[in-house]
Amino acid sequence: METETLTRRRKPSAAFDALEIEREELLRRYFRMLETTDRIIEPLTIEDCVVQTSTECSPIKWQLGHTAWFFETFILTPHAQGYRVFHPKFGYFFNSYYNTIGARTPRDMRGLMTRPTLAEVRNYRSQVERSVERLISECTSDVLLQVAPLVVMGINHEQQHQELMITDVKTVLAMNPLRPVYREREIISASISPLNWISFDEGLIEIGAHGNDFYFDNEGPRHRQYIESFQLSDRLITNGEYKDFIADGGYSNPKLWLSDGWAHCLSDAWQAPKYWELNEGEWWGMTLQGFRKVEDSEPVTHIGQFEADAYATWSGARLPTEFEWEFAARNIPLEGNFLDDENYHPIPNVAQTSVCDPAGKSQTEVCATLPTQMFGDTWEWTRSAYLPYPGYKVAEGALGEYNGKFMSNQMVLRGGSCATPKDHIRSTYRNFFPPESRWQFSGIRLARDV
Repeated sequence: METETLTRRRKPSAAFDALEIEREELLRRYFRMLETTDRIIEPLTIEDCVVQTSTECSPIKWQLGHTAWFFETFILTPHAQGYRVFHPKFGYFFNSYYNTIGARTPRDMRGLMTRPTLAEVRNYRSQVERSVERLISECTSDVLLQVAPLVVMGINHEQQHQELMITDVKTVLAMNPLRPVYREREIISASISPLNWISFDEGLIEIGAHGNDFYFDNEGPRHRQYIESFQLSDRLITNGEYKDFIADGGYSNPKLWLSDGWAHCLSDAWQAPKYWELNEGEWWGMTLQGFRKVEDSEPVTHIGQFEADAYATWSGARLPTEFEWEFAARNIPLEGNFLDDENYHPIPNVAQTSVCDPAGKSQTEVCATLPTQMFGDTWEWTRSAYLPYPGYKVAEGALGEYNGKFMSNQMVLRGGSCATPKDHIRSTYRNFFPPESRWQFSGIRLARDV
């Protein structure tokens, strides 16, 4: 990226009042976000950035322009005095789904737009970056109070697209018979312990985000939810275990599948997770480290909710509800395999004791009560439909279109993945996709009734 004109390391302010400290922290978070985006696109060629492989994916060029457009539209235009938009037509190119903003490029045509060029999009980002830095650095205290929450929203929005950039570029490289490598990484193999079950008692629990820290509107309001006693598997399902499902005819047995899932299984010719293919009788898969043999000890990924549900049925279990998942994750530190670790793929459950705090008990006793891999590696499908919480109200203005209007025909995922920035996730975070969607790093954790 063209960042030579953007100062990304500023000396701390001499002022010590809370607002100035907030200003410095906001700039620090903003620069860190920009550096992460730069790091993601650094290995890519121009050609990698302009291809759209499916309707659910977007070209990297479009995502770079869209995230800049978000800052320009919702922060700079209304709050930066004298700011002039970079190009009057860029709103048409880079608006995603904000109907109240105006017309936009149809989603399935984003990859057909050869102009603006990648270089022009980078220049656009450079102007927006400098302008956002200047606004945060120089605005009055009154303006900062208005702008700060919007900048935090913009940072979280771009973090979502950082994850999408990783998953979308994987679809681009996977289409190429040359099997390109995004970044070389060591392949981790490990011996995985048998699946164990952790029990949770019934009760009235509190669900949802609250407090002053950032969270998306769909994570609230905090409310009470009754859950029955249940058990949760202590880790994610592995490739090796999923191979057993395939070998036992999992993709050819309609009794295991929901009706719509079986229809997709037939029409889309599913026989294995996305990116898997048989190579001389063995399963191989495309990863961001290239084409390689499927490692049995890694968590299975790139499966839809229909497949996760079929596997759960086959195994005599079920998927957890999102409320069971959140209750089980409430006291677990946010540790795991994230985008920050730059593995770009799920890794085996080799750090099972990393979330344990003995506090007077043996390590074995404590670890036996805590699920592992709750954060990072793969998004975990739940059996919960993506619906509003009790008392949910859509925000006013165009930003009210961010989450609420998608609360139909989607299923909830929890926990983040190997493509999620670590400081973007929390136990209340609700991701959502249609149940047939397979291109995200999504996997399986089982639950069962007591």
